[in-house]
Parts: sequence; C-alpha cells; structure tokens
Amino acid sequence: MNMRCTAKARRGMVALAVVAGLALGSAACGSGGDGSDKKPQASQSASKPEGSKPNPQEAQSEAPIAEVKGPSGLLLRITSAVRDSGGFITLNGSLKNDGAEVAVIPQQLSGNETEIINNGLSLGGATLVDSKSKKRYYVLRDTEGRPLTTTGFSALKAGESIDVFLQFPAPPADTTDVSFQLPLFPSAVVKISG
Repeated sequence: MNMRCTAKARRGMVALAVVAGLALGSAACGSGGDGSDKKPQASQSASKPEGSKPNPQEAQSEAPIAEVKGPSGLLLRITSAVRDSGGFITLNGSLKNDGAEVAVIPQQLSGNETEIINNGLSLGGATLVDSKSKKRYYVLRDTEGRPLTTTGFSALKAGESIDVFLQFPAPPADTTDVSFQLPLFPSAVVKISG
C-alpha cells in the first residue's frame, strides 16, 4: 500500500513538472503585441541553417514517420517522436477525416481507464510498446488525472484535420524504435529522435 501511494505521488509530481514546463514555455513564446513580431521571425529563420531544432508545430508539415488508418475514414499521421531530457517522449502529428462524411470520434480512443474517461474524449488509450525491454508505456497524466494528450474533440468534418500530441514516459536511451498502438487503429513502428 505504501509503495502504491509513493508511486502515485511520484507520477503526480512528474506530471506537475511537465505541466509547469509547458506553461513556462508557452509564456516564453508569447508576443508582447508591440509589433516586433517580424524581428524574431527573421532571426529564427536565419538560425535554421545552423542546425537549430525545428518547432514542433513546424514538424506537422513534414513527411510522417508513421501513418495509420482507423474507422470512419480517420487517418492518424505521426510526424515526430522526440525524446527530451526530462525523461519523456512527445509524439506530434495530425488526425484527419479522410472520408466523405462527418466522422464521430470513437470513445475507445480514450481507452478504458475510468480516470481518463472521466476527463472526456482524448487519445488517452494510446500506448508505446518497447519490445526490446518488454515494456508498455501509457499516456502520462497530470495530477488531476487528465491525460497529457489532445483532448476535447468529438467529430471531424469531411477533410478536416486537427493537430495532435501525446506524451509518454521515455524507454531506455538505447531504445530507438517503439510500436505505437491506439485502439481501433493498426500498430505502427515509430522511430524516436533526440
């Protein structure tokens, strides 16, 4: 019982640190609204040839590293799987309705854990499987039990696409390929960078 409480507290602290880091990063990227937006953009584009890492949003336009088709014409494209120094892996991509009719997002994508289901539709049912270490990694959660993934979508119109992200604990550093699994979609091998 004591180890269980300690593990839950540890997960909560990790999730809190991630949320705090995302909030700080988000605040740091904000603009002052004084019209100086053009100057930083010029310096950012000038620094790209020097080997700077791309913005996760820019990675959305790149060729996907994995692509899986699900029910109702849903198409999930994963454009990046980046390991960060905090011990996490963030997958970025897009979910598109490739069909001709409105696609209702299936409840199964949220998974079957009560804590995640109580927070609404999400991609919380996704997992990463490290065959080498024989371990499965679930989507991280914050201290309120909300999954650290895209949430709050229920349907996509024909041709509509939304950007998605999922955050997982990182497997050991020597693991570079993992199997991405999402309910109702086939598995896909994803190469980890970073």
